[in-house]
Amino acid sequence: MPQKTRIIGVPMDLGQSRRGVDMGPSALRVAGLQSRIKQLNYTVEDVGNIPVRQAEEQPYGEKRAKYLSEIAGTCKDLAEIVQKTLEEGQLPLVLGGDHSTAVGTVSGVAAHFRKQEKRIGLLWLDAHGDMNTPDSSPSGNVHGMPLAAIIGYGAPELVELMGFKPKVEPRNVAVVGARDLDAKERRIVKESGIHVFTMRDIDERGMRDVMAEALRFVTDDTEGVAVSLDLDFVDPEDAPGVGTPVRGGVTYREAHLAMEMIADSESMVSLEVVEINPVIDEHNKTAMLGVELVLSGLGKKIL
Repeated sequence: MPQKTRIIGVPMDLGQSRRGVDMGPSALRVAGLQSRIKQLNYTVEDVGNIPVRQAEEQPYGEKRAKYLSEIAGTCKDLAEIVQKTLEEGQLPLVLGGDHSTAVGTVSGVAAHFRKQEKRIGLLWLDAHGDMNTPDSSPSGNVHGMPLAAIIGYGAPELVELMGFKPKVEPRNVAVVGARDLDAKERRIVKESGIHVFTMRDIDERGMRDVMAEALRFVTDDTEGVAVSLDLDFVDPEDAPGVGTPVRGGVTYREAHLAMEMIADSESMVSLEVVEINPVIDEHNKTAMLGVELVLSGLGKKIL
């Protein structure tokens, strides 16, 4: 029987200052996402985009967490769709938008398995820690806060989404590829108990060793793993069109190896791809890479 996946678009850029990532879902679709997945013998359903209010429609509200109520509302809608998708036996494939959408994705996955009294792990592939709170964030941009909210830190509107917290136990969270953390954020990361593998770890140990250890943490006594892929995980040389590019990221092949090892683990229960910004991309290069990495995560092999 072919496997089944449901594509869910979330064209939201309320979580950050640089506009354009709301077009990320369209860029991925234009890059042939659905047809390429079907070639892997998957049944694919694209349910379109969740409605998202535009920044021009309303004031940003509290400057320590801009557009918080609108983001929380969108994340709740997303969480419910993700939960329903899993209940119907399909893999949720979420296309962002900025990374604040992860609160919705992970909440929906966690809620589904919580009904079965089971836990999930979370693999966060990102240049950033996304572990700020409204009190620590220098910008007030919520796309720098989702991971903190997922493990129980920050604004109640996000932390308590779907009526429970944390969504994932810190010991079952692994961040891979980090290279840009804010000063106050570092303290939160160190106190939280999550596992962070920086670019230095990858430089010294290699991607294979780092991913093997990260996968051990996220699969330890969990039913499955939610995977959150921010394209700024990859170096801007290969992924120029991202919301917040940072030099010194993983290479093209290292990114594929990470996704291939996720596929080999057979533990992934959801996948989201976020922060693609076509406005600053080069001929949709970053979205095409995003499609390729999704395929590797879904099991595409070289041979």
